[in-house]
Amino acid sequence: MLGKDFSSVERVFLSNFPCAFSPHLVAYPLAIFPMKNLLSIQSLDAQTINRIVALAKDVKAQRCFDPQGPLKGQCWALMFSKSSTRTRMSFEVGIRELGGSVMFLAADDIQLGRGEPIKDTARVMGRMAHGAVIRTFAQSDVEDFAAYSGIPTINALTDDEHPCQILSDLFTITESGFVDISKIKVAFIGDGDCNVARSWIWAAARCGFELRIASPSGFLPPAELVKEAGGKILLATDPREAADGVDVLYTDVWVSMGKESETAARMEQFKGFQINDSLCALAPDALVMHCLPAYREKEISEKTFEEHADTIFRQAENRLHAQKAVLKLIIGE
Repeated sequence: MLGKDFSSVERVFLSNFPCAFSPHLVAYPLAIFPMKNLLSIQSLDAQTINRIVALAKDVKAQRCFDPQGPLKGQCWALMFSKSSTRTRMSFEVGIRELGGSVMFLAADDIQLGRGEPIKDTARVMGRMAHGAVIRTFAQSDVEDFAAYSGIPTINALTDDEHPCQILSDLFTITESGFVDISKIKVAFIGDGDCNVARSWIWAAARCGFELRIASPSGFLPPAELVKEAGGKILLATDPREAADGVDVLYTDVWVSMGKESETAARMEQFKGFQINDSLCALAPDALVMHCLPAYREKEISEKTFEEHADTIFRQAENRLHAQKAVLKLIIGE
């Protein structure tokens, strides 16, 4: 049945779900997955990023629960080795609003917690689930899962990248009046070698906008990463230099998950890298954004956070709409 006219992706899909040909069961499209997986911003091009952002706008405007939606009859696995609020909720709500069902699996719920190789877990789940959303530590785990499972796989955060966050952020920026992404100037203030900053680097390289990263010495992104990405990436150890005249002031926590043992040292090293009135005065019309959770009076002052809370929480809400756009593109709608 799997003839030579099918692509390798389609053959993998059809071998996992042969019922695609049955008129009595769920009708899965054969011309599937124009974007097979979302593993990183690095793997996307500008056209795809802009397509996701545009679709997110439509999804938000037409938000509803549709039991007959494009994920009808599908069950997606959410595999989370790291805790989450916004990521878990936005994916669970989004998949259900598109007509699908969700199975949440923490690390202790599956054999990965007992040392089973990711490729074995992937080959089992690929025969049962219709897609997977993975939040874990190693980027290679997400990539190996996608390769061995043969089902759509979405990176919901790794130590290397946070693609869903940046797609949502770009949607929020365009929604706020910056229509042409390629013309914006973004300043990232904080840990320039964290997963969010790395995804910003790839987004800037792909879309052509200017990204300025200000971090203490020793926390700037690796030079080889910046060189590989290309684009207009400017590095600074003075946050004022980075913030001057930008369209977006962006920050994240100083201590990411897995770095808790470095908390005391980081609190000392990142002093002076807070987004506050003084920094905002250098870019008075800028959007102030934070991917949350926020620690007031550390990476952002309480006053600045509350003054820009509408943008920050709209940014959080838009995770739902951007991720629904990703899901729709992955399943070929």
